Amino acid sequence: MLKGKHIVLGVTGSIAAYKTAMLASMLKKRGADITVIMTQNATNFMNPITFESLTGNKCLIDTFDRNFQFNVEHVALAKLADVVMIAPASANVIAKVAHGIADDMLTTTLLACQCPKIFAPAMNTRMYQNPVVQDNMKLLSHYGMEVITPASGYLACGDTGEGKMPEPELLFEYIVRALYPKDMQGISVLVTAGATREKIDPVRYITNHSTGKMGYAIARAAMLRGAKVTLVSGKTELEPPMGVHVIDVESAADMAEAVKAHAKTQDMIIKAAAVADYRPKHAADEKVKKKDDEMSLELERTEDILGYLGSHKMPGQFLCGFSMETEHMLENSRKKLEKKNLDLIVANNLKQEGAGFGTDTNIVTLISEEDTVQLPLMSKEEVADRLLSYIIGKRKHKNGGGV
Repeated sequence: MLKGKHIVLGVTGSIAAYKTAMLASMLKKRGADITVIMTQNATNFMNPITFESLTGNKCLIDTFDRNFQFNVEHVALAKLADVVMIAPASANVIAKVAHGIADDMLTTTLLACQCPKIFAPAMNTRMYQNPVVQDNMKLLSHYGMEVITPASGYLACGDTGEGKMPEPELLFEYIVRALYPKDMQGISVLVTAGATREKIDPVRYITNHSTGKMGYAIARAAMLRGAKVTLVSGKTELEPPMGVHVIDVESAADMAEAVKAHAKTQDMIIKAAAVADYRPKHAADEKVKKKDDEMSLELERTEDILGYLGSHKMPGQFLCGFSMETEHMLENSRKKLEKKNLDLIVANNLKQEGAGFGTDTNIVTLISEEDTVQLPLMSKEEVADRLLSYIIGKRKHKNGGGV
């Protein structure tokens, strides 16, 4: 997605500028072409040579500098830009851009840009909360620019509160999202992910090896493509994707309740969670003590969430399930597709190298009533994109061309 894209990073006078150097490095490693424009005040915090070393391009400061490739043509740079991010964005530059003032290389270039523009404010808490600054940020939003909500925490000035620039990893996600085609705009998607836990006693539980990576990749990909995403998540060690409404659950019963509460309003439901099929019939209130060499545990069936969704599917709703098998993968998955009234099932074999729990890759087969599509080994992010593209194609076909 970033290879061959031209990203302009604007850096203003803030101690947070060091994070932008890390962001520039991340973008460069992903194949982006980066130009950094610094305000004169920013050079008091970072040396332009740092950005030149990281990007391989001249760092621009002076509008009238004749010794760079654009020959003082700020319009030429603006035409090249696919995304502009101002990080850190000072109160001063926010005010100037909000009111159309162009008195340096950065603000002049910004006015000439027609690509997505993203601001990451960084300033003292009281400055950030000042009504004038708040109004200026609203003006930026009014003119179609995106303003990232700053983090809260300990600031360089010694105060604690709002105004901290987010970490480079989050800024990177905003840039990626701005570049993605928005072919899922206006679509509501519910994704389930991760493992459920079924309580034995206050200490022990039954679970499985799911890490949630596949479901989280799907939720992130749908968000990047413009969908409104609800992620019902079992226990994972993953950071939730930005811009996604996350509902944390523990047991299969919790997941069933959360899914049922949101299912009716969803255009797509993709159930990638590894839900326990059985739970202890009686969970102990106190820790079960060892008494002898053996212990028996009576289990009962958990609710079939996918089966419920299939029997309560809303008109026009697309329902996708996952099937992890160790034998007879295609046969078992097709039976599940029909039995549970699914539009699509994503099947994989746990014994196949590169597929299954805990890996960063997957090998899946997409099975619908009409066809079977086997995908090669690829990252779970790539699988998520291919899956969503397949679903969009199916929805367009069923809806006569509409998504």
